[in-house]
Amino acid sequence: MSTHEKLSMAQALNRALRDALAEDPTVVVFGEDVGPLGGVFRITDGLTADFGETRCFDTPLAESGIVGMAVGMAMNGLRPVVELQFDAFAYPAFEQIVSHVAKMRNRTKGKVPVPMVLRVPYAGGIGGVEHHCDSSEAYYAHTPGLHVVTPATPADAYALLRAAIASDDPVVFMEPKKLYWSKEEVELPPAVPGIGRAVIRRDGTDATLIAYGPSVPVALEAAEAAAQEGRSLQVVDVRSIVPFDDETVCAAVRSTGRAVVVAEAAGFASVASEIAARVSERCFHSLAAPVRRVTGLDIPYPPPKLEHFQLPGVDRVLDAVDDLQWEQ
Repeated sequence: MSTHEKLSMAQALNRALRDALAEDPTVVVFGEDVGPLGGVFRITDGLTADFGETRCFDTPLAESGIVGMAVGMAMNGLRPVVELQFDAFAYPAFEQIVSHVAKMRNRTKGKVPVPMVLRVPYAGGIGGVEHHCDSSEAYYAHTPGLHVVTPATPADAYALLRAAIASDDPVVFMEPKKLYWSKEEVELPPAVPGIGRAVIRRDGTDATLIAYGPSVPVALEAAEAAAQEGRSLQVVDVRSIVPFDDETVCAAVRSTGRAVVVAEAAGFASVASEIAARVSERCFHSLAAPVRRVTGLDIPYPPPKLEHFQLPGVDRVLDAVDDLQWEQ
């Protein structure tokens, strides 16, 4: 029996972890400050009190050790869910992620799965400094063996996290920090497909905006602004970066003939670049103009007072739309 509740993304993630812990005794949650404190963003609030210190517990400030321990747990029958507190805090564990998390199942010819989730709060929009507002999704997407997903709504946050925990493959779960407090009415359990499916957030006929995670609300806002000017923009939420839903994305682009990819990460060698390439290869004969990208700048993350220059905004998205070839 389904119920409806108005939840923030943070609350939806907490509910997903709570339900997974209650339903599956092999699920364990750990990381820096996730225990009694409930995490920096309070995603794990109350879990230690309700499930005990053997199911949700704090770790030392040692990311490589945290992920290495999770690999061992996953190889021996548990389903660890690790919080890596901030995006750039994960880099000390990158060797573990690339060399062992991503490769163990292939290395053992499928005999040893690694069912684990790496929760990574990522991207900007909170006025943080470097090491606290990085967009690191391309590193993981470039690593075969990892699934990479990022929700843009509370309903997707719940459904995708439950799907990630249930997966026998390792999942890097990218959580947009600036959307933690966004709220919507959520049907529990949400009727949302699992990993690997994009979704059309807004219909349109003139051009397609392709976005994921923190950039989805920007794309929707840009589409609303364009509508006031008489232009109809479609918005696609990628949701799953790896595996990527070519079918939904390309069908959307073919229906409009024009596409703009919107993402916060730096543009060079990025996920946005990969999406633009895939669309160009698969939709070439349907395109009326080259695929445009609106991304973060190719610079280290700036100080908080300059953050608004770094983040793609509505004006930059609309400028890219205007730059598409339109019949006069």
